[in-house]
Amino acid sequence: MLKTFQYDEVPVLETTSGKLKGYFYNGSYVFKGVPYAYADRFQMPVPSQWEGVRDASSYGFVCPLMMQDTPSAELMVPHRYWPMDEHCQNLNIWTKELDKDAKKPVVVWLHGGGYFAGSSIEQVAYDGRNMCVKGDVVVVSINHRLNILGYLDLSPFGEKYYNSGNAGHADMVAALQWVHDNIALFGGDPENVTIFGQSGGGMKVADLMQIPAADGLFHKGLIMSGVADEGLLPACTGTGEAIVTAMLKELGLTVAEVETLENIPYPQLVQAYMKVMPQVAATGAYVGNGPQVNDWYKGNPLQSGLREHAYDIPMMIGSVYGEFAFAPQMFDKKALTDKERREIVRKVYGEHTEEMEEIFAKTYPGKDFTDLLNIDRAMRQPSKKLAALHASGEKAGTYLYQFNLEFPMMNKIAWHCSDIPFFFNNTELVEVCAIPGVTEKLEAQMFGAFMNFAKTGVPVQQDLPEWSSVTKEQEPTMIFDKECEVRNNFDDCLLEKVDSILPPFNLMAMMAETNVQH
Repeated sequence: MLKTFQYDEVPVLETTSGKLKGYFYNGSYVFKGVPYAYADRFQMPVPSQWEGVRDASSYGFVCPLMMQDTPSAELMVPHRYWPMDEHCQNLNIWTKELDKDAKKPVVVWLHGGGYFAGSSIEQVAYDGRNMCVKGDVVVVSINHRLNILGYLDLSPFGEKYYNSGNAGHADMVAALQWVHDNIALFGGDPENVTIFGQSGGGMKVADLMQIPAADGLFHKGLIMSGVADEGLLPACTGTGEAIVTAMLKELGLTVAEVETLENIPYPQLVQAYMKVMPQVAATGAYVGNGPQVNDWYKGNPLQSGLREHAYDIPMMIGSVYGEFAFAPQMFDKKALTDKERREIVRKVYGEHTEEMEEIFAKTYPGKDFTDLLNIDRAMRQPSKKLAALHASGEKAGTYLYQFNLEFPMMNKIAWHCSDIPFFFNNTELVEVCAIPGVTEKLEAQMFGAFMNFAKTGVPVQQDLPEWSSVTKEQEPTMIFDKECEVRNNFDDCLLEKVDSILPPFNLMAMMAETNVQH
């Protein structure tokens, strides 16, 4: 296919922030690094403004990280790294038309990395062109403040810090407001906006449902591997008095000098935080690095319940078969005998091995018994809980999925992030996704389901089985695999039995052990 590039021919757009010029390439107009807001450290964002015509052909700064990333598992999750700066409130747009009357559905990507890392372009698969062109939607991805820049409560030390514990989320609301006010210029419909995110980005989707200031700025949500129980979430209640006081002391400052924190070089600020945080956290006190429950943010739904408005928002919620199965296997499961499989599993499940084999075979027919050692224990159960909670409102639809594909690289089961290329229609950008006879079909099914959800609130797809909403009586889950199917309450027994045998899942220990960046 002949690829076309245009720059001079692309019109200048008059946004609420100023004049903007992007470019056209291979079927879409692209606008990168568009400032949607500005904020001083620990302050709430204010609308952005600029003079003259702003060139939007380069990605904007991403938020600084607290520690250097170590490239790992790049074949499974290929990354892109970018210059960092605190003033990172910018977004990227891909659109097929610059027509105010086009009213195309808008999808806004919220990146992963917990609340402390990541960026809008961190993963290669985050590119929005294919989704825009093939899905006929307007795609937006955003950067916002993270870690102690976005989530450190200084409110006990001054009114101007009243919502510093949610600065990162306030950035996201500001971005959605900018999208609402300007997206028609890019062919988008401000009244049909879907937010979607994976891992920490999925958590942000749920969080935004709990923020009254975001009401009306989005209308549907997709949460991908982003629902977690209390044990996996940062403490979000309390104030920052203890952690900030400890940081001041470490820096040789008094409480009266708290404003000095606004100008201390970021690496020095991080060093002080990392030095005192473990001791403060050991007391059970709030230490930041995640949104803070207050009058502005009503709290994680599984901890605080859903706001009434959230029941009106159609939801897709899902996880993957393996989630944190990053570590390489020490055996070739395809070459094992049944006896060898049992002996490997027995090292973990002991006297329960035969019982677990029977339950596993009923739950996941056709899957290898050794998968039991790596199936998800972090996201599936909380996802089911959130789906049930949302469905209890009996208003908007609630659609559950699980991504169960096995990849040919070392016979790897689906891992955290492995569904992203399929939903973005970007498997061509992630080499390990190239599975002959499988990828093209499954990608079309998953991408098509998401695009229809963004357009209508229902993830119908002509090549998929009928996918009904969760209700009080049943829990249908779309299984995305070589052959897709819908199954009801299929894994309740397995999950209950695993939890009765094994100690609680420890995500932080797992991530430290495998040294995975995502």
